Amino acid sequence: MAPTAEDAEPSVRQAAPTAPSPPGRPPLSEAVAPGGRMPRWLPRAMVLALALIAAFQLGSWAFHQLTALLINILIAFFLALAIEPAVSRMAAGGMRRGLATFLVFLGLAVAVAGFVILLGSMLAGQIIKMIEGFPEYLDSLINWINESFHTNLRRVDIQEGLLHSDWLRKYVQNSAAGVLDVSAQVLGGLFRLLTVTLFSFYFAADGPRLRRALCSVLPPARQAEVLRAWEIAVDKTGGYLYSRGLMALISGVAHYILLEVMGVPYAPVLGVWVGLVSQFIPTIGTYLAGALPMLIAFTVNPWYAVWVLVFVVIYQQFENYVLQPKLTAKTVDIHPAVAFGSVVAGTALLGAVGALIAIPAVATLQAFLGAYVKRYAVMDDPRVHGHRGRGPGGPGPTTRMRRLWAGRRTGGEERA
Repeated sequence: MAPTAEDAEPSVRQAAPTAPSPPGRPPLSEAVAPGGRMPRWLPRAMVLALALIAAFQLGSWAFHQLTALLINILIAFFLALAIEPAVSRMAAGGMRRGLATFLVFLGLAVAVAGFVILLGSMLAGQIIKMIEGFPEYLDSLINWINESFHTNLRRVDIQEGLLHSDWLRKYVQNSAAGVLDVSAQVLGGLFRLLTVTLFSFYFAADGPRLRRALCSVLPPARQAEVLRAWEIAVDKTGGYLYSRGLMALISGVAHYILLEVMGVPYAPVLGVWVGLVSQFIPTIGTYLAGALPMLIAFTVNPWYAVWVLVFVVIYQQFENYVLQPKLTAKTVDIHPAVAFGSVVAGTALLGAVGALIAIPAVATLQAFLGAYVKRYAVMDDPRVHGHRGRGPGGPGPTTRMRRLWAGRRTGGEERA
C-alpha cells in the first residue's frame, strides 16, 4: 500500500533542520510558561524588589530616628579632639589616661558651674532691683514721652489698661500651658548634655584603643593615612578653639570697656558673658549675649540700652568681616571665604551644630587632601600677577591712546 501524504508528513518534519534561535533570547519554555501561566522567575523578582524597598524604608526610618544620637556623637567626637592635647600631655607625664580625662572634665565643669552661679546670682539680684524700681522707671519713661510728644499719659491708666487687656490674659494662659513643654525641653537638654559628656569622655579616655581598633581592619598604608588624618583633626580643632577663645577675650574686653564707661553694674561679669556666649553658641549666640547687657543697662538709663544695642550690632559686623576671617585664617589655616562658606553650609545641613563644627571639619579635610594634590611650578607670566599682557593684535586701546597723547604733547613742546 502506498504511503499517503499524511504518513509522509512526520518524516518530512523530522528531516527538516531546526532553525537556530536568535542569540540572547531565552527559550520559549522559559519566557512564557505553558498554558499562559506566570513565569517562574517573576515571583522571585517581585519578592526581591519588595525586600529592597522594605530595607530602604527601614534604613531611612532608622536613620531619622537616630539622627539626634548621631549628631550628639559627632559633637562628642570634636569635643574629645579638643581636649586630646591636654589629656595626652598629662598621660605622657605618667598619669592614667582615664584619670587625666576625668580631671580635664572636672576642671571644665567647675569653671562652667562657677560662671553660671555667679551669673545667676547677679541676674537674680538685678531682676529683684528692677521689680522694686519698676514704678520709678515707668514714671520716668511716661514723663519723657509726655515732654517729647506733648501727651498726657498717666501711670495709673497704663497699669489698668495692662491688667485688663486681652493680650495679658492670653499671654498668661499660654505661659501656663507651656510650662510642661519647657520642662520637657529642659529635661531633654540635660539628657543630651549627659550623652555628649559620656561619649566625649570615652573618646578621649580610650583614644589609643579606638585608633588601634580602627587600624586593625585596615592595611598598613591605610593605617598611616587614618592616623595622619586623626592628628590633623586634633591640630585643626585645637586651633579653632584657640581662635574662638581669642575672639571671646577681645569681645569681652570691648564690651566691658563700654559698660564700665557708662557705669553699668556688673561690667566684668557681663563682659565675660558676652564673650563666651557670642563665640561658643552659634547662630543665636550674639543675640543672647547682647540681650542681658541691654537689660542691665536699661535699669540704669533707658538710653544706655539703645547705645549697647548699637555697639553690639557694630561690633558684630566688625567681627564677622574683619576679625574672624583673619584669626580663622591664621589659626585654622583656611581662606576667609572658605571659612564663611563652610559655616553657611554647616548651618544649612546641621543647624547650630553644623555652624560650630564646620570650620574645623573643613580645615581637617583641606589639610588631609592637600597631601594628595600634585602641584606644579607657576610660570613667570605677568597675567599671573594680575597684569594684562599684550595680545597678538598689538597694544590695547588704552596703551595706544596714552602713546598718542604723549606724542602730541612732545610735538607741541617742540613747536613751542
